[in-house]
Amino acid sequence: MSRPYIKKLSFTLLDSITDKDPMVQEQVCSALCSLGEAQPDETLRACEEYLRQHDKLAHPYRTKILRAMETILSSHIHDLDKDTASAVILLASSEMTRTKELDCDWQQAASSVLVAVGKRFTNQVMEEVLNRFQPGMLPHSSVLHTLANLSMSNAFDMVPFLPSILSTMLPMLGMAKQDALKVVFCCALQHFSESILEYLANLDQAPDPTVRKDTFGADIFGAYDFLFHHWLQSRDAKLRLAVVAALGPMSHLLPSERLEEQLPKLLPAVLGLYKKHAETFQISKSLGQILEAAVNVSSRTLEVQLEALLVALHSQICVPVESSSPLVMNSQKEVLRCFTVLACCSPDRLLAFLLPRLDTNNERLRVGTLQILRHIVNSAAAQMEIKKPFILSSMRLPLLDTNDKVKRAVVQVISAMAHHGYLEQPGGEVMVEYIVQQCALPAEEPQKPGPDGEDLAADSVRAVSIRTLYLVSTTVDRMNSVLWPYLLEFLTPVRFTGALTPLCRSLVHLALKRQEAGADDFLIQYNANANLPSPFALTTRLLVVSSNPYLGDGRGAASLRLLKVMHQNIHPLLGQRWETTMPVLLEYLDEHTEETLSLKEWEEKLLVFLRDTLIMVSDNVWICQLSQEMCKQLPSYSGTPQEKNFLYKCIGTTLGAASSKEVVRKHLRELLETARYQEETEKEGLACCFGICAITHLEDTLAQLEDFVRSDVFRKSTSIFSIFKDRSEHEVEKLKSSLILCYGHVAAQAPRELMLAKVESDILRSIFQCFNTKDPALKLCLVQSLCMVSQAMCSGAQASSFHFSRKAELVAQMMEFIRAEPQDYLRTPIRKKAMLACTYLVTLEPALEEQTQADVIHSCLHSVMALPPGPEGEDGVCQESLYLDTVCALEDLLTSLLRQNMTPQGLQIMVEHLSPWIKSPRGHERARALGLGACLLQFFLEHLQVSTLVPFHNLGLLVGLFAPRCADTWTTTRQEAVGCVYSLLYLQLGYEGFSRDHRDDVAERLLTLKDGLVHADPTILFHTCHSIAQVIAKRLPSDQLISLLLTMFESLGDPDKNCSRAATVMINCLLKERGNVLLEKVPEIVSVLRAKLRDTQEEHVLPAAQHSVYLLASQHCEAVVSSLLGSPLPFDSHTCALWRALAVEPSLTAQVLELLLEKMSKDVPFKESRAFLLGSTADRVATLLPLAATCALNEVLSAPSSGTVVLELYPQLFVALLLRVSCTVGVQLPRNLQAKERKSTSLAKAARNLDPCSSAVDALQALLLRSGSQDVLRCVELEGGWELLRTSAGHEDGVAQLASSMAKYAGPRLPLVMKALGCTQNSVYEIQRVTSTAFLAELLSSNVVNDLMLLEPLLDNLTARLKDSSASVRRLVLRGLANMASGSPDKVQAHGPQLMTAMVSGLDDGDEPHSLVALEAMVGLSRLLDLVEPWDLRLVLLHTTIRIRPFFDSEKVEFRTASIRLFGHLNKACPGECEDVFLEQVVGGLVPLLLHLRDPQVPVASACKFALCMCVPHLECAELAAAFYKYLQEGRSVHFGEFLNSTCKHLMHHFPDLLGRLVSTNLFYFKSSWDDVRAAAPMFTGFLVLHAEPEQRTQVDLEQLIVALQLLLKDPVPGVREKAAETLGRLVKFA
Repeated sequence: MSRPYIKKLSFTLLDSITDKDPMVQEQVCSALCSLGEAQPDETLRACEEYLRQHDKLAHPYRTKILRAMETILSSHIHDLDKDTASAVILLASSEMTRTKELDCDWQQAASSVLVAVGKRFTNQVMEEVLNRFQPGMLPHSSVLHTLANLSMSNAFDMVPFLPSILSTMLPMLGMAKQDALKVVFCCALQHFSESILEYLANLDQAPDPTVRKDTFGADIFGAYDFLFHHWLQSRDAKLRLAVVAALGPMSHLLPSERLEEQLPKLLPAVLGLYKKHAETFQISKSLGQILEAAVNVSSRTLEVQLEALLVALHSQICVPVESSSPLVMNSQKEVLRCFTVLACCSPDRLLAFLLPRLDTNNERLRVGTLQILRHIVNSAAAQMEIKKPFILSSMRLPLLDTNDKVKRAVVQVISAMAHHGYLEQPGGEVMVEYIVQQCALPAEEPQKPGPDGEDLAADSVRAVSIRTLYLVSTTVDRMNSVLWPYLLEFLTPVRFTGALTPLCRSLVHLALKRQEAGADDFLIQYNANANLPSPFALTTRLLVVSSNPYLGDGRGAASLRLLKVMHQNIHPLLGQRWETTMPVLLEYLDEHTEETLSLKEWEEKLLVFLRDTLIMVSDNVWICQLSQEMCKQLPSYSGTPQEKNFLYKCIGTTLGAASSKEVVRKHLRELLETARYQEETEKEGLACCFGICAITHLEDTLAQLEDFVRSDVFRKSTSIFSIFKDRSEHEVEKLKSSLILCYGHVAAQAPRELMLAKVESDILRSIFQCFNTKDPALKLCLVQSLCMVSQAMCSGAQASSFHFSRKAELVAQMMEFIRAEPQDYLRTPIRKKAMLACTYLVTLEPALEEQTQADVIHSCLHSVMALPPGPEGEDGVCQESLYLDTVCALEDLLTSLLRQNMTPQGLQIMVEHLSPWIKSPRGHERARALGLGACLLQFFLEHLQVSTLVPFHNLGLLVGLFAPRCADTWTTTRQEAVGCVYSLLYLQLGYEGFSRDHRDDVAERLLTLKDGLVHADPTILFHTCHSIAQVIAKRLPSDQLISLLLTMFESLGDPDKNCSRAATVMINCLLKERGNVLLEKVPEIVSVLRAKLRDTQEEHVLPAAQHSVYLLASQHCEAVVSSLLGSPLPFDSHTCALWRALAVEPSLTAQVLELLLEKMSKDVPFKESRAFLLGSTADRVATLLPLAATCALNEVLSAPSSGTVVLELYPQLFVALLLRVSCTVGVQLPRNLQAKERKSTSLAKAARNLDPCSSAVDALQALLLRSGSQDVLRCVELEGGWELLRTSAGHEDGVAQLASSMAKYAGPRLPLVMKALGCTQNSVYEIQRVTSTAFLAELLSSNVVNDLMLLEPLLDNLTARLKDSSASVRRLVLRGLANMASGSPDKVQAHGPQLMTAMVSGLDDGDEPHSLVALEAMVGLSRLLDLVEPWDLRLVLLHTTIRIRPFFDSEKVEFRTASIRLFGHLNKACPGECEDVFLEQVVGGLVPLLLHLRDPQVPVASACKFALCMCVPHLECAELAAAFYKYLQEGRSVHFGEFLNSTCKHLMHHFPDLLGRLVSTNLFYFKSSWDDVRAAAPMFTGFLVLHAEPEQRTQVDLEQLIVALQLLLKDPVPGVREKAAETLGRLVKFA
């Protein structure tokens, strides 16, 4: 194609560069680049010409065109001819210098074009640029930019030009007046210098290797001299920064003598800029370059300037940094690079400057100095080697600084020192200690991220120190000798506790290294290291801190691992044993977490480990030394009570293993004298210590306690005693409680036979002195100790013969403690401990008196039962645990008392105490009482011993008390009640003489019934109660019946309504099983229950009323029905229940249903009324009698017992209710009922819905359910059919779903139903005809019509309705005929002509453009085409295709979808002999189908996919078919552009002659009303052109196409304009 065509395309695109949408502008540029890819010269010339012709085009658009030209040039610079390059150079040069503005995008774009051309045509570009760079005239700023960028992008070609450029430029510097232009000059000089340095650094690759630095020295110095003396002092900040940026690389090109000469002025001047600029990166960078240049020439000036340099640079490091941006960080790096340069040339001066500044108290100065020191330690290691002692000594004051920033900096310096051998010098240990101190800082709370997103906790001093210590000890080999064994010194001091975990980890690593080196290196010489902790101190410390293993980042496991590694240094016999025991402990810790670990179990494991260790050692001297060290360390743990408590246990364990009694007594005495009795945890630990020690040293332990008790402390006198003279009364009470607790633990741990001999004389004698106290802590200790003493007395082998003389006194005191406890909360275990003590005491001789026992039972029950259900406390979980323990203690006490009187009378006494709580109105009290009762009965049964046959005279009373509780509202109460009845029945069997292992089948049934009480469902619950009553009736002696009934009648008024109902159920069951007492009183009971219906809402009254109604209706059916129909609407719940009672007996039910059907059809279903006389539509209002009959039908049908009769009357009921539904759609309630309906809905939730249609639907659902058609009901429900039936819009679909479900699940009932529905063809109500037609039409979709031989009658019935006046009926007839495709596909051919005639007539139904009948016909034809005879299809094929074509572009989505899908089916079913005729239709439909893939409606796009896949076989192109099947699979998302590209490729390859037709059809859619389709049409055209051969150009009217695309470039939618621009770019194919 000729050049004018490319020009026209380019101009068309360039005219759209001014589009308002940025995306369209980008697409235009992209299209220009596409033209440039194919025709770079022509496109560049077109752009050049366009810019020349459109001189007034705004700068932003000129910039975009120039950017596009740059892109083309970058890709095709080597294909560019010289003439085009010259034109582009002239254009770019002109564009670049047209405006005097500086640094605008337009100039930069033009400059970039020149730079791009200059990569190949350097000389031409330089010629043009140098023409604008004339001596004596200031150049345009863009000229300088271009020269600078050329030098950077093409240094080898540009450096030869630089001497002349520099010589020309130097005189210009003085002419520049504008600061912005001066900045440009500076940037140019910077880039020139950098390119020269690059050239000189790569001389081996340079075209002229003879170039030397001297060549540029004079010019560079001249430029330097001018910049320095004239521009560096400018007020403009940008200019100063530009000058200093240029001076840096220029300094390397200055002659050495000139540089030396200028440094005294240059350095101060550069340093002075720090004070003028906040952004210092460029200053620091240039300063570093200048310093490097000075060092390279061995400048002597640096010595003179060094002080000023250090001051300025130091202040830059110390300046506060407000952000961590890359620029700020890079600036800091440049400053530190300057320090590196200075450290290498003047290390002494540098340190003399830095180190004194470590002594300052200013945080910023100190942190900055430390930062510099760390840097030079790392970067100038060789120069700092001999300065190590000096540097170490200078760290003295920073180590004392408490500021976190300083600490972090110090730690980082120490880390650097460790890597370079500083810590091996004298004084290095101080640095190590400092690191450990920081590791011991308190752990930080989780904090929110800092302002820059950094994790503050991870950067904390402690975290940094821990990481440093571990890295130094594991990665720096030279530190091993420094850290080992020095780090051991930090294990025992308390101030280093926080550092234990990192210390242990580092020590383990170091120890293992020593072990690998050999035993001599590992064994510690304690004599040579006096400060090291002894083996005993080490063992004690590591064992104690392990007791709370997850503190401090898991110090337990770390300590145990260190202990294991250190075994040789602790004792030579422990290695092999610890290899076995230690891994078990570590594995236990690994298996648990802080939340799951039981500290009590863990401490016990550690004590077992200690005991095992002591056994292995078996050295009394070693054990005594260990115990002494443990006692010595006790004060260290005053701040950690739990660990101190554990240490006391360790002391007890160690003393227990010691054989020296003198040592044991000495340590026990010291412990008593030094203990801090005010601390609860320490008091407990001391008591545990004495208890553990008493296992092997009982005499010595009691002796020490006795000696201590005999002191003045326990004597109450006016002057308080010698050694406790300064103690307050409260402190004395604390001391007493501690000693009492010690006695308790001694009694609990000591050998039983030795303890009984000492209990009254030595142990209790001291405890009894403290009873008269009000101190709660002392009281708790008293109760706890007495509990332990009592348990110890009872558990010995001699307990049965032991006579406890002060038993009654002790029990009375326990009761006083219990009664003194508050009743509204449970906070202390005093109740529990006191009851446990009583439990043990009651078994001892002598026995308690009856009144005392009664008082004990009453006090304990009241103390526990009256507690609120949710015990309150600071820790709810602990309170719940305490409550459960207290209840268990109460159970143990009551069973212990019952054991003393194992008779029915004894059991009765216990139950009488429980009775008020069993009948309590509070559920939690009943549950507790039943639990205790069940426990007592089970205990009584298990321990029953019957020597003679005696009557269980109170069985009835007990059963009557427990049985109604089987229905209690609390599940636990119900379960316990059944257990109580079960136990009572077996007690009766026991008293009748049956053996204990006898199992009674009737009584055992209670256990199976017990499971039914788990559920709260009333039906299950009371059925279970009925069964329980049957069991009771069979096993209850006759003489107990009256007492049982009387007791149960009392339960009718039980505050728990469930129990009242259970009493009713059980009474009726008992009377039914054991007598006919109530049969004569049925009328009286019915009367009473009717009154209950009016006065109460008790559920157990209603069944009696229902029974009465049933009796009345059996005799007076019509009267009862009429009377109930006269009840006010809506029926209340009681009326509904009475209706359901009429369905009890089949014959009665049949009469009732027939009467209700008659009432429902007797009157019209609705009446029409108008709200106003004029201008309003008629409202349909339901009539009352059919409405009431419908509601009544619903209630009767909902009764399960009506099932038999429903099956007999099914057809009449089904059709009547279905038609009732149809004629009540949209029907309103009478106004007087609307308000009642709203009130009923809000107040009576049980009432049925009164809406006429909803009530009919409900009745129809009840019919299906009662007739056994649950599957129909469920199927319609799942599809939402019931809701559809109620609405005018969805009624037809709801009927269809009902019919489908009937055909699927209730087929045998259809013949009679269909027969009944056939009579509705002439109904006066259109809606009833529509409903019946919809039902019959849907039946044809099921094969059941063939099985029942209903097809022919159905077809005749539906065909007859084709002439119905209702369009809805005609439409439904077509739908039904089409349903044969799915229901009876094998019968379609037989009825083909009839079906096709009906469908084609449907296409022509009416003159409406959007006829729903026509739509139904298209959908029906799509379903039938595959099944009819080819001949029948041939007759209608062409007519149908032509008829549906206009619907492809219909505004209605349904019509587009149906017509396109039908077109696909016509293609699929087209007979072979019609293919030639039909091919024309396929080609004609190809473009609409492809474009409608972008239809905004998903169904249309899906239909297009299907139709295209059906069309493609007619085109006989395998590649195109493969592409269609690949991209158009249903469910796969189509990448439309990719698919259309592939399609056009195959179309143009196989059908090139179709190009013109396809393009012209696309042009029609350029005006489509859908945006996506309008955008797809030019894209389609573009792809066709892209894949067409150039010779096919003649098929396309390019002028018309370009005009159309030009119009699209003005489309309001940006996406359309984008595609138009893209297509214009593709038209280059025809160039």
